[in-house]
Amino acid sequence: MRPPLRDDAHDEDPILSVVNLIDVFLVLIAALLLSIANSPLSPYGAEALTLIRNPGTADMELVVKDGERIERYRADGTAGIGQGVRAGIAYRLPDGSMVYVPETTSPPNEAPR
Repeated sequence: MRPPLRDDAHDEDPILSVVNLIDVFLVLIAALLLSIANSPLSPYGAEALTLIRNPGTADMELVVKDGERIERYRADGTAGIGQGVRAGIAYRLPDGSMVYVPETTSPPNEAPR
């Protein structure tokens, strides 16, 4: 008698599906570990890092990592109000680049006519 080409008892074995689930979970765990290691605030990452969370909103936060030390700065709305003097004008050119033109305290010399 010839053995069958397909073993039906092998297809009904519940342990095989558990082994497949274990493989899937191992892949997920490896992916999570890699994402944690590549995180900017990870202790295995760069030595110096500056991160801006929620840019342009009222709850914007600046996170500065310098070696083992991490500092967080939150905007309170008082920075830059009433401080400093106008130093010049910045223009955006059609190609997207910025040009800064400093202001002079005396009026520029006019060319003779």
